[in-house]
Parts: sequence; C-alpha cells; structure tokens
Amino acid sequence: MDSQPASVKWGINNDYAALHDVLLGKPEFFRWVDAGPLIGRTIANAHKTGVKFDLQLAMAQHAEMVRIYEDAGINCHFLEADEALHRNFFARDSSAMTPWGALVCHMQLKCRRADYVSVIKFYQAHDIPIWQFATAGHFEGGDFVILEPGKVLIGYCGERSEKEGSEQVAEFVRKEGWEAVTAPISREFVHMDGLVVPLAEKLLVACVDALEPWVVRQLRDWGFDFVEVSYREAKNLGVNLVALGNDKVLSMKGADELNQKMRALGFEVHEPDMSMFTLGGGGVHCLAQALCRENV
Repeated sequence: MDSQPASVKWGINNDYAALHDVLLGKPEFFRWVDAGPLIGRTIANAHKTGVKFDLQLAMAQHAEMVRIYEDAGINCHFLEADEALHRNFFARDSSAMTPWGALVCHMQLKCRRADYVSVIKFYQAHDIPIWQFATAGHFEGGDFVILEPGKVLIGYCGERSEKEGSEQVAEFVRKEGWEAVTAPISREFVHMDGLVVPLAEKLLVACVDALEPWVVRQLRDWGFDFVEVSYREAKNLGVNLVALGNDKVLSMKGADELNQKMRALGFEVHEPDMSMFTLGGGGVHCLAQALCRENV
C-alpha cells in the first residue's frame, strides 16, 4: 500500500501519537556485511554462536513487521530496492521527518553513503517537502529523536553521526523555535535511538545506565519518566522499538523484560522475531521512518 489522501499534511511533531504513515524499504538485496559494531559483533562471534544469514527468513520477518503495521491501519510506503544500496531499507537513517518537512542526512558508512538518492526520489515523487540537508558533517536519522513537540535529543558517536553534523542539525531546529540538545553516545549503541525512544506522553523507553548522567538529568528536568531497559537488552537493540500510538507498540522478540514492563503499564505489545535484522545491525525503529502522526 502506498497512497496518501491529498488532505493529509505530511510531517510529525512527536514520535509517539497515532502513526498514520510510515516509510519502510524492501530488503531484497540484504546481506550481512561489516557495517558497524552491532553486525561486527555478530560476525566476530558467528563461529561460536552458529548464526547464519538467511535472506528468505529476513524477507519473511520483514513481511510480518509490515503486516503488524497494516493491521494497525497504518499506511506503509516503501523505498525502491537497489542492489547497490543494499541497506537502504533501514529507512530511519538516510532521512528524518520533522514538522517542517524531511531532513536529508549525510551518511558515513561507505556502503550507505548514497542512500540519500533513495529518499530524495521518494520525497519528490510524493510531494513531501525537504526541509534541510545535513552538510557540516556526517549525520544520520537514528540520532534525531523528537521527544515531544518543542524538544529534540540529538546524538553522535563519531563513526556514524559526527559532532559537527549534530550541531548543525540542532541549529536548524533552534531556528524553528524548538529546543535541541546534542549529546555524545557510546559507539556500541550506534545511534541515539538505541538508547532513547519515546513511548507515550512524557514517557521514554531508555537505557538510563548507558546515558551520560547530565543527559538523564536534562530529561528528568523536562519532566520525562522512563521505562528502563537493561544494558543486556539494550545492546541487542531492545530500546529500538516503534510507538504506534493508541497504547500499541511494535517491539521485538528478545526484549522480554522490557516487553513485560510495557504490558504491565497497559500497552499492547507486538514482538515479532526480527533476528536477521537485529543480528545484521538494526531493529524495527531503524527500519522505519514515521511520515505522518497525529499532532499533539
């Protein structure tokens, strides 16, 4: 499904209210390559764990994720598959949606450096405005976390997003009248959405122990509470979920403690097996870019 009523305004001012449209990709050319610390750990330990890449399993897991979105009434849009851009289906990182249009990012990994082509073509074909381009340094969409209207948390680990890129994007946000805070993160989490993801109003899923203490204080000063995720689950992308709105969450199999905590809070939690992707470098949040949510 790839349609949009003309009356709908593209853009998001939050990342937790009801999701109407989401940008995904097609993992037709997916393969495991050394593309950072997450997949690097998988490859380095494969001789002991016995895990192997299976494209058919990956396609089936991705299809199950799409089914969950569609069953929730969410319109799914897809980037065009490209054999050269074989990781472009991780739609979170090549762009970021904002209230003002799309931010086109500047990716650092050689195998993803040209992913901007896919998203520019998509946004132009769907008449979605492009707000800004990251140019001062490398910057990737997984480091752009809209906490709530008016507040954005922006990360950088150096080998994906860089400080210069993050500061430029923060200044773009500030010029629109919003607050933006940039913060360094450990490379093992790759992006800020491996550490913090909004779940509901004033409620964040977060690996608090892995955040800098001053970041935690800032979030608490802004009035946020946390559903805390252990380091053990966070390093396997447990934080990397998608709030669907209306107390529904797209999480993943393996984040057992977190999923139990969210259910105890009254959330309906979907937990598909996404192992080919989590072992391959990204979770469901990495695979998706929200295009349209209810404003709050």
